[in-house]
Parts: sequence; C-alpha cells; structure tokens
Amino acid sequence: MKKTLTLLLLLSTIAAGVHAGEPSATPSVNPADPAVPAPASESELARLSSEVDALKRRASGHERLLAALPAISGYVQTGFEWTDNSSTFFIKRVRLTLAGDIAPRLDYRIQLEFASPKVVDAVLRYRPLEALNFQLGEYKLPFSIENTEYVPLKFELIEYPLALRRLMGFDDICGLSATGRDMGLMAYGGFLRRGGRYLLSYNLGVFNGEGINTRDRNRSKDVVARLTLRPVEGLQIAASGYWGEYGPDYLERIRYGAGACYDRGPVVLRWEYICGTTGLPDAGGTLASDGWYAVGGWRITPKVMAVVRYDTFRENSDLNATRQTDYTGGVLWVPFPRLRCQLNYTRETYAAEEISGRNVMCLMLTGIF
Repeated sequence: MKKTLTLLLLLSTIAAGVHAGEPSATPSVNPADPAVPAPASESELARLSSEVDALKRRASGHERLLAALPAISGYVQTGFEWTDNSSTFFIKRVRLTLAGDIAPRLDYRIQLEFASPKVVDAVLRYRPLEALNFQLGEYKLPFSIENTEYVPLKFELIEYPLALRRLMGFDDICGLSATGRDMGLMAYGGFLRRGGRYLLSYNLGVFNGEGINTRDRNRSKDVVARLTLRPVEGLQIAASGYWGEYGPDYLERIRYGAGACYDRGPVVLRWEYICGTTGLPDAGGTLASDGWYAVGGWRITPKVMAVVRYDTFRENSDLNATRQTDYTGGVLWVPFPRLRCQLNYTRETYAAEEISGRNVMCLMLTGIF
C-alpha cells in the first residue's frame, strides 16, 4: 500500500510539471510593457493610407515622364584608310538619334551628325492607315533600294556605289552633298500584307531639291516616286523616278533607277541601275550619266560575312573615257551585337588613259549605343 501511494504521488508530480511547461493559448500581455506596440489609432491609419496614395501618384507621374522622354540611340564610325599615295585615320560618322511617340499613330525622329555638325533627319510621321501614311521634314529620298533600305548600320561595305553617290545627293554632279536626303512631304503605304511584308508598296513625295538644311532656291518642287514589289520573302524589285530643277536658274535634275535585291538567310544579292540628266550652269547644256552595281554576299557564320561588288559609272554616257569601275572585296565581322568591324579592299580603274588606277584599303569600326 505504501509503495502504491508513493507511485501515485510521483505520477501526479510529473503530470503537474508537464502541464506547467505547455505554452498558454492566449498569453497575457501587459499593456504597460514598453516592448509591446500600442494598437494604431484610426487617425494614424488614415495618415498612413494618405502617404501610400501620395507615393502611388508620384510613381505614376514618374512613369508618365519617362514615357514622354525620347528613346536615345546612336553610333560612331571611325577607322583607317591606306592608298597608293596616302594614309590617314578618319571619323566617318558620329550620329545621335532621338525618337518617340507624340500621340497614337503620330511619332517623330531626329538624327544629328557630329563629325561635320548638322541635322541629318528631322521627321514627323503620321500613320492613319496601312495604305496611306504621311512624313514631313528632312529624311532619305525614296529613291533606290540601297539609299533607303541599307542604312550605314545594315550596309555590308564602307562606301556606297558610284552611281548612287554621283546621282542621288551624296557627291552629286549638280553639286549637292546631302547624304541622299532632302526636305519635303511624302505619302507612302502598302497593300496586300503577307506576314511581315506588303506585296506592293509605294512612296510619293515633293521636295525642295536643294539637299539637307537648305531652303528651296526656286519656286518649283521636285517629285520623287518609287514602287516596290515583294513577291516572296526576302526578295524585292523596285523602280524609282526623280523629276526636278535645282538652283535659281531652274537647272534640270532628272534621275531614274531600277533594281532587285534578295536578302535572306546566308545570301545577299543586289543589283541596281541608275541614270539621269543634269543641267549644267553657265549655259553648259545637259549632261547624261549612268551607272550600275552588283553586290554578292555570303554570311559564313552569324558573325562573319564575305562580300564582293562590281561598280561602274560613266559621268558622261556619250564618252566611255569618263567611266570609272571599282572592284571591291570585303569582310564584315560582328564580334558583339554593338560592334561592327569592316575591312574593304578596292581596286579603282579608269577608262581614261591619263588617269592611273588606285588601290584602296580601308578598315572601319562601328560602335553602337
């Protein structure tokens, strides 16, 4: 009996200890304890809610401000050129572009050149319909595939072909040096959309005819038109016309061009013929000129491309002695998405016996930001 009572007493003591060690389901809180925060009052909750709303409004304002700022991009092109009788480092282009939306279907684009400071592009564009859009300002003339489709960041070679440079405002026979651009109003659009292309597209514009950053020097306006057919993916066939007069003496400036381009996958094939007539000052009559080029390229890898070009131009179509023919071979290497490295070799030949041929080696790097 004594052993039984002793065992019961021991079990009671253990049970009491276990119960005392369990946490309370509703622990008591001493309101006077400074470590315990007091519950927030209604006024404090209202103040916090007001501050949250103010932060939301401020963040929304910053988002609207950022959306209104233009997108900024650009590139720098610099390199080294060696010829038979000279060698030089050069800066070819330093461009800064700002672009953005003003309203739905209305946007702008500004491009500045710093190597020889000037405004290159200044465009307002309104796009109400796929088949009818408008562009006002200063920009590339809608003439030739290479002038419009192959901008410096896409162009495979360093120099544009002779006919384009001499007849479309790069180093024009009429005296313009305008990088293929002018000031004017253009309508453009496309029909029969197939995937990411239109089977047929058009450009029709009126321009000053005096190049970039220059007011018209006569009362007439130059007209430029182009039709482009894209029957299959990667292929385009285009025809262009330019009818105008330049200078205060209304000298004739007429140009025609036609060509085709296939650019898809590893292959690039492009050909264009450009011709025109240019009125000469001081009653010098009219000069007819023509030229054509053919380009072939192969993308050996996604980063390396080999390209060749045959390029010929006659400043006077009636005199074969005015013909210049250039043979160019080049390599384009893109080690990083924002760096292009181009190495070109050109053999310049002249039909005139008194002009010696020339070898030109050129290296150009393009940094993009």
